Amino acid sequence: MSKQVNLLKGNIFSTLTALALPIMGSQLMQMAYNLTDMLWIGRIGVGAMAAVGAVGLFMWLSNGLVILARMGGQVLVAQNIGAGNIHRAGRCAAGALQLGAALALGYTLILTLGSGPLIGFFKLNSPQVAADARMYLILVALGMPFSFLNQVLVALITATGNSRTPFLAMVWGLGINIVLDPLLIFGIHGHLQWGVGGAAVATTLAQGVVFFILCRYALRDQYLFPHVHLLQRTTAAELGQLLRISGPAAALNVVFPIVSMVLARMVAAFGDGAVAVQKVGSQVESLSWMTADGFAAATNSFVGQNYGAGNLQRAKKGFYVSFSLMTIWGIFCTLLLVFAAGPIFQIFIPDPDVLPMGVDYLVIIGISELFMCWEILIEGAYAGLGHTLTPSIISSIFTILRIPLAAALSVTVLGLSGIWWSITLSTITKGIILTTMFFLFLRKVVKQKISL
Repeated sequence: MSKQVNLLKGNIFSTLTALALPIMGSQLMQMAYNLTDMLWIGRIGVGAMAAVGAVGLFMWLSNGLVILARMGGQVLVAQNIGAGNIHRAGRCAAGALQLGAALALGYTLILTLGSGPLIGFFKLNSPQVAADARMYLILVALGMPFSFLNQVLVALITATGNSRTPFLAMVWGLGINIVLDPLLIFGIHGHLQWGVGGAAVATTLAQGVVFFILCRYALRDQYLFPHVHLLQRTTAAELGQLLRISGPAAALNVVFPIVSMVLARMVAAFGDGAVAVQKVGSQVESLSWMTADGFAAATNSFVGQNYGAGNLQRAKKGFYVSFSLMTIWGIFCTLLLVFAAGPIFQIFIPDPDVLPMGVDYLVIIGISELFMCWEILIEGAYAGLGHTLTPSIISSIFTILRIPLAAALSVTVLGLSGIWWSITLSTITKGIILTTMFFLFLRKVVKQKISL
């Protein structure tokens, strides 16, 4: 049975969900990686959670950087497959992998050599927390090549219509992480008791396993990867095309963690407990945005292949199916976070002094989940059509506005909650504006049948 889903023919709902469900499963596996770390690290203490929380923002930044290779590669491969040009798709894939490798090596050097100043930026209250954060940062940085290349490989494989292989690779990686986390954090009979550093080592080893599985698939593949030659010379025109598509989205995804770092510095003024709340809360919320991101990736490939094949009506219908499903999912996540905030947060940090802050975070952020799902899906649909500039500009503007809004609200009676409200209000605004703009854009494109 072929692992590729034919995105150009067949029932749209079943075709799209057949591609999307494994991607969503892969995203949930990634979330489970993080939640597993949180469950065990939370048992060490709030300080350990704060240390990992500070480093998590640099991990988020890495996801923004790798988009330079990942998104352009996925869009161009999908469009060229749809157009029937598999040789061209292979060249685009090779260029994406080369760029991903270069970015990974550069970012690894930055994190390892600059670990002191980078952690110092947050002005953490405890020297021990700062020391743990620096150690954790260096150890996870050593796994950056795996992390970067895994994301690029997953995007390329997904663009062919195969989302099962990345999902199975993530399942294996999660299994390794689940086994190693408690062993390396708490040790065995007093040996290998590495604390926070153990969580970093477990994650890096798990990423290495995922990389091995994806490479093994690529070597055996008979569809795309026989046309991928890593030693080829990527031309300036090919690199320019890749960056034209990826650049705006990458800029947006770099803006996000940078803004979050500034907000984290504001949060740190309320104590290490507040930093831990932000870390745990963002991981819980990832249940929503990782699922939406997975469906957006499926929509990206579906729209990209059908656009490449010249079938705009099918691309449009596919988007409507995705939008309906993500609307249902967003409403469910809002209800879950708003009405079950206490029991959910208490799973990770049972400290009664921290719990009220955690509940406030989940309730306030939960209000915006539907609009966040819309925003992420719209960005994926725009990308499938080769347009990333418009959503990136809108999202970047309102994301940056979180900083002055948080600064203004946090000095009112809202205090720490004012920072959470700055995130929610900006997310709601982005979701409404982007959704409205894309529906108008799509109607114009189909009606006039213009070339995108």
